[in-house]
This record gives sequence, structure tokens and C-alpha cells, in this order.
Amino acid sequence: MLAFHSDAHSLALPPGHRFPQSKYRLLREHFEREPGLLRMQPAPAATEGELALVHTPDYIDAVLHGHLSAAAQREIGFPWSPSMAERSRRSVGASIAAARAALAEGVAANMAGGTHHAYADKGSGYCVFNDVAVAARLMQAEWSRSRRELLQVLVIDLDVHQGNGTAAIFRDDGTVFTFSMHGARNFPFRKEPSDLDVELPDGCADAAYLGALEVALDEVWRRCRPGLAFYLAGADPHEGDRLGRLKLSNGGMVERDRRVLDALRERRIPVALSMAGGYGHDLATTVAVQVNTLTLAAASWAAWQAAAATAVSERGTG
Repeated sequence: MLAFHSDAHSLALPPGHRFPQSKYRLLREHFEREPGLLRMQPAPAATEGELALVHTPDYIDAVLHGHLSAAAQREIGFPWSPSMAERSRRSVGASIAAARAALAEGVAANMAGGTHHAYADKGSGYCVFNDVAVAARLMQAEWSRSRRELLQVLVIDLDVHQGNGTAAIFRDDGTVFTFSMHGARNFPFRKEPSDLDVELPDGCADAAYLGALEVALDEVWRRCRPGLAFYLAGADPHEGDRLGRLKLSNGGMVERDRRVLDALRERRIPVALSMAGGYGHDLATTVAVQVNTLTLAAASWAAWQAAAATAVSERGTG
């Protein structure tokens, strides 16, 4: 399975900063030690034109050329630096590349991304540009040019924090269905309405979570017929997360990912994953959760390839 990484571009964070940027390097290094599952590639940088499919020109200029105000940097949570701007462009580029690969092969991944708190005109909550929103808009444009038909997009956001920026960007847009399942009392404290929001109480554990997910997915399939999905597979619902406030076990997280990936594959809906949040007390725990997610995604990719090979064989003998 193709997976795109952008951890070469680091953030200039002060000591003690809560953002665990090293997890992206650790995730890549894990799969370098165990080759075979992922075809890892460095992420390309999104162009200004691609960013402009979602973000306002003034905001793009401020990020890329260092004009963000002190207040804007505080809301994002990162100090500006050239590397911060480049990292943000490549995080978007990774989701663009993963979406193209998913449309070709069934499943692909951004080994970071999921920056769902970014709005069209501002960043927030460790999110600078909204990678999924930009990738969705670009895939729709490319699909329309090549197929002369509309690409319906589904966003499945299972980060523990509501995808407020994504919901705002696609508000009243019938071509993109946004589904977010998140902690009711967690950040952001002012939620934006998604097409489908499921709010969970603090301490929600495996059985209640998976039951809510099943009901929500049934509603998604009733209301949406997508040609492409983006799955924000946040690790922060895990019981070991510092910021999550939910109580999913390792097994619960694996079952969450399996149910989402199986449901998409059964419906032949290509999916681009992003890792989204994860802030474990023990960073190794967060990395292990995301290793499991990518391992399951690679297995789903392999099943897509097997099904495609079978279909070609049947056509050849029919």
C-alpha cells in the first residue's frame, strides 16, 4: 500500500510543548524496520493553486511568507517558521497523493494529516491547512475533467475532537458528506454542524463506542453514495491518550478500524487514510495504535488487489 510521509520538516517547538511531532518519525521508522506492508514515499508539497481550492489567498500568503499574526500563531498552536510552512504544504500534498493512489488502488495513506480544525481563512488546534478538504476538492476537479461527472466524497472523522474546520468548509455542500464521531465535552468547545455528528460522553468504552459507530455508519450509507472516502483514523479515542477522555482499548481501536475499512471495501469505495490526533501519555502507545491502523489498511489494500485480479481473470475466461 502506498503511504506518504512528511516528517523531514520539523516544527520549532519550545521545550515541553504538547504536540508530539516525533510520533510521525517513529511511525515511519517502524515500517522501515518491517518492510513489505507499505510502499513509503516522501510527500510532495501542495501548490498555492491547490491550497486555494479551499483556503483564502490572504491566509495562504500569511502562512507561506511568514505574515501570520501572533494571535493567529497562538490559535494554531505553533510558532511560524519556514519549516512549519513547508511541513504544512507537504501534509496537504500527502493527502492529495494518497487520494489519487486510493482512486487507483483502493486504499492509500497519509502518515500524518487529518488537520480538520483548519478553516478556509485560519488555522486552529495544531492544524494549519485542511489537508482532507484540499484533497477532496482537487479530486473532484480532476474527476470532473476526466470523467465528466461529479465525484461524491465522504469524510469519516473518528478523531476524538470534532472536525469543525472541515464541517465549516463543506457546510451546505451536497457533494461532500461530513461525518464526525467525537467527545461531546472535548475541544473544540464551539462545534460546527457536520452532516452527521455523533457526540460521546467522557469515559465511553469499547461496546458503547462500537455500537454508536455501527448505527452511524448505517445512517451514512442511507444518506450518501460516495465515490471516494477520507478516513481520519485518530489514535486519541484510546484509553491511554492525554487529551482524549474516552476509554477505547487496543482491541476496541482495532475493531473500529476494521469495521470502517471493511464497510468501505464491501461497497467498493476507495479510501485515503490520515492519522489525525494522538497524544498518549506514553508516545509509544500512540505509535502502536497507528501502526495497527496502517497494518489493517494494508490488509484491506491487499484484499482490493485480490478482488481486482479475480475480476480480470473472470473477464478473461468469460
